[in-house]
Amino acid sequence: MQGLIDGLSPTRPVLIAGPTASGKSGLALRIAETSGGVIVNADALQVYDCWQVLTARPTAAEMAAVPHALYGHVGRMQDYSVGHWLREVAQVLENGMRPIIVGGTGLYLSALTEGLADIPATPAAVRAEADARRKSGDINTMLAELDAETRARIDPLNPMRVQRAWEVLRATGQGLAAWQNATGPALLPLAKAEALVLRPDAAWLGARIDARFDAMLDAGALEEVRAELPCWNPALPSARAIGAAELVACLRGETDLATAVAAAKIASRQYAKRQRTWFRSRMQAWQSIAQP
Repeated sequence: MQGLIDGLSPTRPVLIAGPTASGKSGLALRIAETSGGVIVNADALQVYDCWQVLTARPTAAEMAAVPHALYGHVGRMQDYSVGHWLREVAQVLENGMRPIIVGGTGLYLSALTEGLADIPATPAAVRAEADARRKSGDINTMLAELDAETRARIDPLNPMRVQRAWEVLRATGQGLAAWQNATGPALLPLAKAEALVLRPDAAWLGARIDARFDAMLDAGALEEVRAELPCWNPALPSARAIGAAELVACLRGETDLATAVAAAKIASRQYAKRQRTWFRSRMQAWQSIAQP
């Protein structure tokens, strides 16, 4: 890996994508320590201030060692989207430091390098209708109601992606794919960056996911979730932190800890599989880094 790091341009921006627990943050830290730069978060859950342990945010020591940006700066109740993230990344890019942008949220990285459609905000009434339908288990019907081009592009197994596409169609009368086809210029075109995507062996990654979740528990993940119980709302985007819902169920006496941990590990593996599928589909032009 050091040979890869030494071969990177010391001035070009670096992009690092990869599934959860694949070692993205560690690689970003080594690059920053070797040739400088600011590490910029591209994970949709590491932005929330309520999750330090459960989302594996960089430690205080790591953040003190090199500059970091866009970590833990959003309140649990705040509305935060890829559009918010892009505007904040633009501000980071303006400060002159070489960015090392790292994360597993494929939509963020694709929007950064390919551009983002300027879709109007979803009206509250449409959001409420969509929330109610998703919670009632109507997600397959919502998927069927989408236009064919949008339906072919989104992950049908991701309820929030289906809901978002449905909201766009309902609110604007135009499918998400059509909005994406009218996308403006990219903030950071791929050709201007060193773009790396980690592609780990599935069995190796599964073992790392299990070990990391155990380490999270040792580091206080259960106590972190306990602190969230008074304001827990599963409808909030911040509640999508992997393992949060399972540990909430344990703390409420709905299941035992062993069962909750096993379910959280399964959810993490399923999330990693979705990430790997996205990267295979959308990041073929990125430099692949095989693991282990």
